[in-house]
Amino acid sequence: PGVVAEVTVAPGDVVEAGQPLIVLESMKLFQTLTAPRAGTVAAVAVTAGETVPAGHRLVALAPDATS
Repeated sequence: PGVVAEVTVAPGDVVEAGQPLIVLESMKLFQTLTAPRAGTVAAVAVTAGETVPAGHRLVALAPDATS
């Protein structure tokens, strides 16, 4: 669980593997979540300042045309 500190993408954005998507704060530590693969952001399910439980979907990626 944690608080969404920053959302760096929006639906429709094309991302590369390793690109930052979300920054979470938990226990005063910040964790940057990155794209596991290249693709297009299909949905962003959170907003900055929102508290999220463990396992909550944050971002959905659609594969890019070459994946």
